Parts: sequence; structure tokens; C-alpha cells
Amino acid sequence: MLQAVGLTSTPRRDLTSAVDDLTFEARPGSVTALLGASGAGKTTALRLMLELQSGRGITYFRGRPLHRIAHPAREIGVLLSDLPGHPGRTVRGQLKMLSAAAGVPASRADELLDVVGLKGLRDERLGTLSLGMERRLGLAAALLGDPHTLLLDAPSGGLSPRETNWLFGLLSAHAAQGGTVLYTTDDPKEAARTADHVVTIDDGRLVADQDGAAFARTRLRPRVAVRTPHAARLADVLSREARASRRSVEVVAEAGSRLTVFGSTCPEIGEAAFRHGILVHQLADEFGDTGPGPVPRLAPVPAAVSVPVPGPGSGSSSGPGSNAGPGFGSGSGSFFRTVSVPGPARTFKLRQTRAEADTAPTEALGTPHAAPHTPSHATPHVASHAAPQIAPHSGTHNSPHIEPRAEPAADGLGPLPPPLSARPVRSPLRPVRYELRRLLGVPSTHLIVAAVLVASTVLAVTLAHTGRTPLPGLLAAWPGILPLPPAALGAGLLGALSFGHEFRYPALAGAHGTVPRRLGLLLAKSVVTAASALLLTLLVVVADLGVLRLVYGAGAAPVPDNWMALCVGWAGLAAGSAWAGLLAAGVFRAAVAGVAAVIAVPTLVVPLLQMVFAGPSARSTAGLPGRLRELAWLQWPGQVDRWLMIAVRLVAQPIAAALTLSLSVLLCAYLFTGLRRRARW
Repeated sequence: MLQAVGLTSTPRRDLTSAVDDLTFEARPGSVTALLGASGAGKTTALRLMLELQSGRGITYFRGRPLHRIAHPAREIGVLLSDLPGHPGRTVRGQLKMLSAAAGVPASRADELLDVVGLKGLRDERLGTLSLGMERRLGLAAALLGDPHTLLLDAPSGGLSPRETNWLFGLLSAHAAQGGTVLYTTDDPKEAARTADHVVTIDDGRLVADQDGAAFARTRLRPRVAVRTPHAARLADVLSREARASRRSVEVVAEAGSRLTVFGSTCPEIGEAAFRHGILVHQLADEFGDTGPGPVPRLAPVPAAVSVPVPGPGSGSSSGPGSNAGPGFGSGSGSFFRTVSVPGPARTFKLRQTRAEADTAPTEALGTPHAAPHTPSHATPHVASHAAPQIAPHSGTHNSPHIEPRAEPAADGLGPLPPPLSARPVRSPLRPVRYELRRLLGVPSTHLIVAAVLVASTVLAVTLAHTGRTPLPGLLAAWPGILPLPPAALGAGLLGALSFGHEFRYPALAGAHGTVPRRLGLLLAKSVVTAASALLLTLLVVVADLGVLRLVYGAGAAPVPDNWMALCVGWAGLAAGSAWAGLLAAGVFRAAVAGVAAVIAVPTLVVPLLQMVFAGPSARSTAGLPGRLRELAWLQWPGQVDRWLMIAVRLVAQPIAAALTLSLSVLLCAYLFTGLRRRARW
């Protein structure tokens, strides 16, 4: 059961709320449509339910709010209108990355690819997929954690009819297994055709909350509402007069003494009742949505039963009790059809023209879920999964064609994936696995590493040719005109892209938040970006050393005596640059901000610190290891004193001090802006 209570968006100044006190529910075992015109607040409502947007109200998923669900991916599957992932990532790589985020086995990705029909495209890049294939991939991502509830934002937008049928067949199969499905749409005919329950909103407010049959009967076409104590008699009178005048009139008996008449007007119905002496208590026109307000739930009465009446010259008798088969009128281009619907016997008549029959699947009461229809509160999974659909046959056959609802097996696709046997274990390796697959699954990472290696070797050879660069700068390929060596710039770019790409191409399920900026994920990103920065620095040094010895001989690049201190300094510079890019991109939600923060360290922060601390130093850190030993009352080897002094000298360097200050400021900003969300990893 999904229950949304009092959803209200926080508007900007002088603007109205996109969603205002919206309350509704979606029942398990049924497909619920959130219907509204463009701009009615459907997407905002979904984002409020997923806590992706600030506002008031709360949503309960089987009695628990989102931030209290231990494993959101096992409870909620989300398909928003965002891109499914980075265009350079493969289909299989995308699902494997999301499997790591959801804590499910990687084999789950292959199972979902078979279900959604993307098995043959597993190695294709996301940027080459069509819109229909993207929707299939998004649905596979939503089903990864075997969720109970599916939330989908306009899932059929831009799809072909065949793809739309497949999509809603899969959603119906999910509901048939007891799941809850909620999707948004702006097409009332689609809602009547595919949903068991329809929630209509307008300007962010609730307009109506109806089951599918009541929605199809009362909200798709203009009608006349009649209340009379002689409902059956008036229905028979209206049907006989419509048949005599060869007009298409449909009479539907609602609960109690109410009739709903389609294809007629108030004056015609009033005159017919007056001629036959039938008392009428209410006679009113109704058109589409009747505006905000409580909508009475209608009794589960059959939608329509047609009594066939042959046209002139057919040679068959006509009347309410006639058993003659349906026939075509000889001159009017109209025909009658018979629909057998279980339920209490009533007198309902339906007559259609051939043009009306062509549009019957979307406009008349022969639409799926309109007739027959099982209320969602009574074995909803049967109505959602196995209820037959009634549609007119496309040929010249005289009887309606009854066919079952499309199943996921259509188009050669497999059934729903098997349920997960065990719940995912909350492990610190989950975000690490996710981050590794995110980093290595896009070609930009490999291109950055290749570009850094090529630029470093070219610069090293050029600097060695001039002979004016010291050996440390030669091995790091760091000329004076660059603010940082290529390895540090590349590490900063990798760190910036680790958050920047996630905001541009949302990777995680919406139940976690577009990007779950929490300490677990931050720690995983910090470890992975630092490891990649160290590996990149090692590759650069080894490549520069090898190229210099290859071009100029072994004497051109001897191993320096202080190589250990140099390695520590280079590693700290690369890791600090990667973390600066990571934190800045996480704070400002843009990779450009991360790169700017990395470049600003040597160009802005270092000159600022030099201005502040300009002048001779009156104090010295000499003897610091001895004072630390006295403070800790511990005795350590003398080699430790040497390493402590090396670390102190490195931190005292302007670039190191600037990096330390920048990282401290960025970390505080990240904690202040990013960790206020209630959702957890």
C-alpha cells in the first residue's frame, strides 16, 4: 500500500505551489494512474514522494516513510524522465553498476536484460539506444532490487503502440504478483485502458479518485445524470425510442436509482419521461471532470450490455428480449454488438456507427478495464493480470473479439525475473563496488589517463632537451608555466567527474535520492579517487623515467637520492587534487566547479597564503619529534623522527598548505550542504 498524505511543494516567492495538499493511495495488486494535464504537478508529486524535492507531507510505503526504509531498492523502483546513465556506458555496465548500488548480485543484471528484451544489446552504448530501448533499460533498473512498489513518470511518452502494450503488460504482471504500480500520464484514454485505479489532479489538487470502470464510464465523455425511482422503466423507454429513431444512445444503471445516459440531452430525456409519466428527481448534464470535490464511489455494476437490433430489411425481429445476432443496418452504416458481462440482469442497450466502432477501444465502454472490470479492493491482482479485454474485431466478423491482456512474454520476452532470495547486506564494500564500476565503465576515464601519459612524456622529453629543469620537475613533467603537473590535473579531473557526471546523468535509483551524498558514499569516492590518483602518478613517473632513458640514455634521468620523499610529495599532491575536485563537484553539483577548485589552489590560494605569511619566520619547528615523544610518553625508532620531519617540511610547502586549507573548507561546505538529507545509503 502506497499512501501519500498532504503532499505540498514549497513554491518560490510570489508563485503558487505546484502540488497543494495532495492525498491519495495506490493499492497493492493494482495499477494506479496519476492523471493530469501537462503542468498539473504529476512529476512534482513523484519527486515529493521520493524526497527529491523539498516540501511538506509524507508518503508511506507499506506503512513506512522512505527515510526509514533500510533497503530502499528492495521496496521502491523508480523510472523518472531522466537519462538512464552516461551515454558512453554500456547497457550491461549500467545495470551492473546499479546492482552494486542496490546491493544485489551482478547476475541480476543479466536476468533483467532477458526480461526487458535487451539481451542482444548488452554491449551497446547508452547514447546509441532509441527512446523505447532507454525506457526498457530504465524499467530494468527499477526492477533490479525486486521492489514491491514501482513509481514511473510518463513511462509511455514517445513510445510506439507495440512498445506501450509491452510496457503496460509488464506492469500488469508486476501488479498481478501483489506489487503496487503508480505511473503518471496526461492521456485519459490511456489511463482508462491500462489502469485499475485513476487519480486525477489539476493544478496540484485532487480532482477525482476512482476505479477504472467508474472513470471510463463517467469521465471520458459528456453524459446526462438522471435520478428516478423508476430507473429500469426509464432505461427501457430511452432505449426503445433511440432504436426507433436510429440514434446511438447508451444507458448505464449506476448504484441506487441513478442512470447515466450517453448520446442524449436533458430535454430529450425529460420529454421522454414526461410522455410516459415517469417521475424524475434529477436531470443534469455532466462534462468530463466535474472539478475538485468528493466523487462518490460507484457500485461494481456491469458497464454495458447491448441488445442487438437489426437494421431495416434484415429480416430479424427486434426487441429487448430478442436473441437475434448482431447485424448491420442496410442504409445507415451502423451496427449493433452484443457484449456478455457477468452480473445482475439489467436492461442496457448500445448502438454504434461503424466510425464509432473504430474508436471504441479508447472511447466506448468496450475498453479494457471498463467492461468487464473487477474493483481493485476485490482480488485486484486478478483484474490487473488476467482480466479479458473486449475490443471490436478488425474485420467483418459480427461478434466482438475477446483477447487477454498483453503479457511480458509478448515479443519473445521472458517473464518477470525471479525474486531475490535474500535481502542485501549493508556492507562498506557496496559503495566501493559501485564507485569502481562507475569509474571504469565510461571511456572518459581511459581517455583522461591516456591524455595525461602522452602529455607527461612529451613535456618530460621537451624539458630534458633544454636542460634547465631540475630532476624532480623533470620526472613529474612540471614546467613552471603550468599551475600543476599533468598527473595532478588529471587526478583532479577524475575527482570532479566522479560527482559531476552523477548529477548530469543520474545513476542511482530515485529512492536513494538523485545522488546519495552521504558519508558512506563520500568515503568510497574518496578512497577510489585517491587510489586512481596514486596509480596515475605512478604510471606518469614510470613512463617519464622510461622515455627519458630511452631517448637520452640512463644518465639523463638517474634515480634521485631523496626518491622516497619525492614519491610522498607527488602522491600527496595528486590525492589532494583529486579530493579537491571531488568535494567541489559534490558541493556545486558540476564537474566544472571541481576542475576550477583544483586550478584555484595554486593560482589563487597559494599567492594568498604567501601574502599573509610574508616576511621572516620568528619560530621554527626544529625538535618537533622529540617534543611529540615527550608528550606521548612513547619511545619510537629514530627513523620515525626523520619521517616526521619530512612530513612537516612537505606540509610547510605553499602548495601543500594551500591544498590542506582548500580541502578543509570544501569538506565543511560538503558536510553542511550535502548531509542534511534524511535518506540513507
